[in-house]
Amino acid sequence: MIALSTNNVKLSYGIDVILKSISLSINEGDKVALIGANGAGKSSLFKILTKEIREYEGEVFIDKSKTLGYLSQNINLELDKTIHEEALSVFSPLMDMEEKMLLLEEEMKKPYDENHHAEHEAAITDYVRLQERYDLHGGHTYRGEVHKVLRGLGFEEEEFQKKVEILSGGQKTRVALAKLLLSSPDIILLDEPTNHLDLAAIEWLEEYLKAYKGTLLIISHDRYFLDSITDHTFEMINGEIYTYNAPYSRFLELKEKDYEIKLKAYRHQQEEIKRQEKIIEKYRSFNREKSIKAAESRQKMLDKIERLDAPPKAHSPYKIAFDNEVESGTDVLIVENLEKSFDETKLFSGLSFHIRKGERIALIGENGRGKTTLFKMILNRIRPDKGDITLGRNVTLGYYDQEQSDLHMEKNVFSEIHDDFPYLTETETRTYLGSFLFRGDDVFKSIENLSGGERCRVNLLKLMLKKSNFLILDEPTNHLDIPSREALEDALLDYDGTIFVISHDRYFLNKVVKNIFELKEDGIEKYLGNYTYYIEKKNNPNRFQGLEEAPERNKTRAQEEKKKKKGREKDERARKKYFKDLEERIGRLEEEKTDLTTSLTTEEVFSDIRKSMEISERIAAHEKTLEALYEEWEMLLLESEES
Repeated sequence: MIALSTNNVKLSYGIDVILKSISLSINEGDKVALIGANGAGKSSLFKILTKEIREYEGEVFIDKSKTLGYLSQNINLELDKTIHEEALSVFSPLMDMEEKMLLLEEEMKKPYDENHHAEHEAAITDYVRLQERYDLHGGHTYRGEVHKVLRGLGFEEEEFQKKVEILSGGQKTRVALAKLLLSSPDIILLDEPTNHLDLAAIEWLEEYLKAYKGTLLIISHDRYFLDSITDHTFEMINGEIYTYNAPYSRFLELKEKDYEIKLKAYRHQQEEIKRQEKIIEKYRSFNREKSIKAAESRQKMLDKIERLDAPPKAHSPYKIAFDNEVESGTDVLIVENLEKSFDETKLFSGLSFHIRKGERIALIGENGRGKTTLFKMILNRIRPDKGDITLGRNVTLGYYDQEQSDLHMEKNVFSEIHDDFPYLTETETRTYLGSFLFRGDDVFKSIENLSGGERCRVNLLKLMLKKSNFLILDEPTNHLDIPSREALEDALLDYDGTIFVISHDRYFLNKVVKNIFELKEDGIEKYLGNYTYYIEKKNNPNRFQGLEEAPERNKTRAQEEKKKKKGREKDERARKKYFKDLEERIGRLEEEKTDLTTSLTTEEVFSDIRKSMEISERIAAHEKTLEALYEEWEMLLLESEES
C-alpha cells in the first residue's frame, strides 16, 4: 500500500527552477535513500512533503491514517528544559495519565461513604480505563526507552540534566533526533541524521532504524549508513528524480550498468546508421533500377529511425589530483613510547607505531581519545609528555584540518590561495579556483562567509597545490556531498604518497585505506585490512585464521570457451574479408565495363565490326557476372543482418 507519493511536482523561485518534475511512489515499510549533490532539491522536496513549502505545482499524497515525523537541519526545542525533560515531553499524554491516576488513587483511598457511592464507583471505573490505556501505550516502559535512546545517541547520564539552551548545535540535533525516534511516527523523514554523531552512535542508530517497522525517507551523505538501512535509492539530479529498487552500493552498479547499456545502444545505432548509409551509397553506385529502388527503400527506413542521444556521463564536480614533488624515503613516520595527558585525563601512553612509504592508514578510536591531538603532535603543534616522533628522510607534510583553522577568515578566496602560492599567476590561480567551482565573483567571497562545504574545497585545493608526499587528513569528507566525496576518494586512490587519516566515514575507509590503527589508552591496536575487515575481526577474532584460498577457476572450461571465441572471431574475420573482396571485385568489373563501353565510341572500334562485336560480348559477359555478384552481395548482406 502506498504511504506517500508525488506526481509531477514542480518548484521555482522566479527564474530559478528547483524541482522540474518530481514523480515518485513509496510503499508502507519502504526504506528509501534520497541522494544527490548539494543544491539538487532534496531538502526542498522534504519541505513540500511536510507542508513547510506550499507554493508548488503538482500533487502530493500522504496516507491520512499515517503520522509523519521530520528531522530537519533547523530544530525547534524548548531551551529552558533539560535534555531529559525535552525527551520525556514526547510522552506528555502518559505523564498526564500518571497524574490523573495518582489523583484517582487518592480518591479511592478515602474511607467508603455510602452517600458518595456513585463518586467512588466512578473513580474506580476511570482508574481502570486509564490503567488500560496507560498499559496499552507503553506506560511502564517509556522512561526506560527515553534512557536507552539518549544513551544510544551518545549522551552520558550525567548530561541528562543539562539545559538545552547551553548545548552545542550538534547536541541539540541529537536531542531532536531522540524526540523523533521516541515519538515513533508511521513515516519518518530524516535530513542528515548522522551529522554530529560519533561512530558508536551512528551504529546504534543503524540498528534502531533497521528494526523500525514504518516508512523511512533519508537524506544522507553517509553511504555506509544508507547501505546498512535502505532498500531503495532515489537520486536527484538538477531537479529531477531517478529511482532504483536497491541500496546505495547496488544502485551504483545498476546506474553504471544502465549507462553502459544506453551507451552501447547509442554506439550500436550510430554504427548501424553509418553502415546503412554505406549500403545506400553502394546500391546507388550500382546504377540499376532494382538497386536504386533498394537504396530508396533503405533511406526511408533510415529516416524513420528514432535517433538516440548519447547518455550523459556523470563527472566529478571538481578536479582533484594529489601529487608530490619529492619522493620520501621508505620510513615515513616512527612513533615511540608516546604519552599525553590533559590535566587529570590521560589520553594515551606507550604509543608506538611505524608508517612506511605508500601506506594508507586510518586512525580510529572513541571520541576524546586524542586522535586529533596525535596528529597535531606529528605536526609539532602540540608537544607530547613523553616519547619520540621521527619523520623520515625527505618527508613533506600536507595537513587537512577538519576545524579549517589554517584558513584566514579575513581574506577572500583568491587571496587565500594566491598568498600561500605566490608563484602562481593570477590566471593560474583563477583556473585552479574555477576547477574547484569558484568562478567569476565567487573568488572574492570572504572566507568567513563561506559554507562548510566551500571552506572544505578551499582547504582541499591548498592541500593539492602543496604537493606533499605524506598527507595527514582529519575528517576530510565532513561537509562534502556524495559526488565531492567520490572525487576526493578517486584522487586519493591515484595518489602514490602516504596517507594517515581520521574519519568516521566508513564507506570512505573501506574504499581508500588498507590498514586500521585503533587508538586506545594503552597504545595502538593494528588491523591489516579496511573497515569491514576491522569490524569482522573485532566481532570474531578467529574469523580470518586459517582462511582457505578460494578454489581456482575451472581452467578446462575457460580454455574451451576461449577456443570457441577464437573460432567465432576467425569465422567473422573470414566473412568480412570475403565481403570486402566481393565489393572490390564488383568495383573492378564495373570499371572494366565502363572502359569497354567508352571504347565502343572510339573510331578504331566502331569502324571495325568484328572488334565492336567482340567488345559488346565482353560487356554482356561483365553484366552477367555483375548481376550474379550483385545477388551474392545482397544475399550476404541479408545474412549478416539476420545473424
